Amino acid sequence: MLRYVYFGTNNLEKAIAFYEAALTPLGMERCVTNDPDWDRIAAGWGIYEDGGARELGFWVGKPFDQGPASVGNGSMVAFTAGTWKAVDDFYAAALAHGGLCDGAPALRLHYASDFYAAYVRDPDGNKLAAVCRGFTTPQ
Repeated sequence: MLRYVYFGTNNLEKAIAFYEAALTPLGMERCVTNDPDWDRIAAGWGIYEDGGARELGFWVGKPFDQGPASVGNGSMVAFTAGTWKAVDDFYAAALAHGGLCDGAPALRLHYASDFYAAYVRDPDGNKLAAVCRGFTTPQ
């Protein structure tokens, strides 16, 4: 359904450090574009192949309009986690790298009996979640 998601940042180096730490526990690796102009303004995680012809990625970078990045009210990206531990590690890494808690790791029974998630804000204030489904107890 999605090809990519792009969040703006006001500090690309800080955002890269944050996302590298937070997304590694979820098994997400940095995209390599081999385009020095693009790599100067953005960084991505996920799949980027054949010059972007095959892409499923999460990107963070400078806003295209050159204005300051701002947070979308009600916007959130939820990443898939394979285990509760991956959710816990995502959360810990995010907080250790400048993120803020927006909901500690826990079962969210009001969504479903197997909805284990953590919510954080990145250093720019964007809301993120890591969600594991399919288990009702820790693996």
